[in-house]
Amino acid sequence: MPTSDSSRGGRGGGAGLGLALVSAVAFGGSGVAAKPLIEAGLDPLHVVWLRVAGAALVMLPLAVRHRTLPRRSPGLVAGFGLLAVAGVQACYFASISRIPVGVALLVEYLAPALVLGWVRFVQRRPVTRAAALGVVLAVGGLACVVEVWAGLGFDAFGLLLALGAACCQVGYFVLADRGGDAAPDPLGVVAHGLLVGTVVLTAVARPWELEWSVLADTVPVDGTPVSAMLLLAWIVLIATVVAYVTGIVAVRRLSPQVAGVVACLEAVIATVLAWSLLGEHLSAPQVVGGAVVLLGAFIAQASTPTRRASGEGEARGAGEARREPTAPAPASAPADTDVWG
Repeated sequence: MPTSDSSRGGRGGGAGLGLALVSAVAFGGSGVAAKPLIEAGLDPLHVVWLRVAGAALVMLPLAVRHRTLPRRSPGLVAGFGLLAVAGVQACYFASISRIPVGVALLVEYLAPALVLGWVRFVQRRPVTRAAALGVVLAVGGLACVVEVWAGLGFDAFGLLLALGAACCQVGYFVLADRGGDAAPDPLGVVAHGLLVGTVVLTAVARPWELEWSVLADTVPVDGTPVSAMLLLAWIVLIATVVAYVTGIVAVRRLSPQVAGVVACLEAVIATVLAWSLLGEHLSAPQVVGGAVVLLGAFIAQASTPTRRASGEGEARGAGEARREPTAPAPASAPADTDVWG
């Protein structure tokens, strides 16, 4: 019945928004917890390895439950592990060791603009003027965040690492939207993605050289001693397990576009936490620039048409499609992508 389906879709959309918000809050606290560990002597890659390996251990029962998933969807599992897990986290943690947490995340939130590029040049689907405006705003706001007039007031390599995290984040949203009724269980994707990420990071980070003694002590958080193990537990359980699980389920219930808009709150949360807990203050132009980046990301994400909406627009005719706004695909049938053929 139409009414029943609509009601069910509405409830699913509301739950999806709630999950996306939880994911944004959980992800937003990762940098604030990780930076004191890095400043205490842990290598950024070692912190990433601890994060991913710990989360993989927690999620291992789900990986066993979905043990046939790597055989059924090897591309999805490998891509999620390499991009959404290892790539995003390694680039982000390496960047915050060189630049402020808030700046790193704001650079990372060029991802919606990059998603738009994927839609336009890879999927060859049209984009709206509003979406293009969002990209311009995001780039302009980023110029204020990094203070280009001062000759890039931050470490250039740190900024490049944050941009790398943005590129990997595009893979996260695209992969999480590999939808359809026969799509793999998102929890299985997360569990196996964490295992793949652990294997890759073990080879890169060489955890046998990790300074384990740091974890047995306290580390200063803006002058206040905090247990290193407590910070690590937060990073593993909240900022990874809870963040990834709620995030990928939210994308399945909504769409990459809508979930990405809500995820923009992550940058706000991380900046506020870094300001209050780590003393990383941003200047007035940087605050304004950050707001413009998020506004541009919001517009770019909200204006990116989904595959289903695009197809329906073509069926109605070009003139009618221009007059009607494109809506995200309903939760009962997530938008599909061309990523895996």
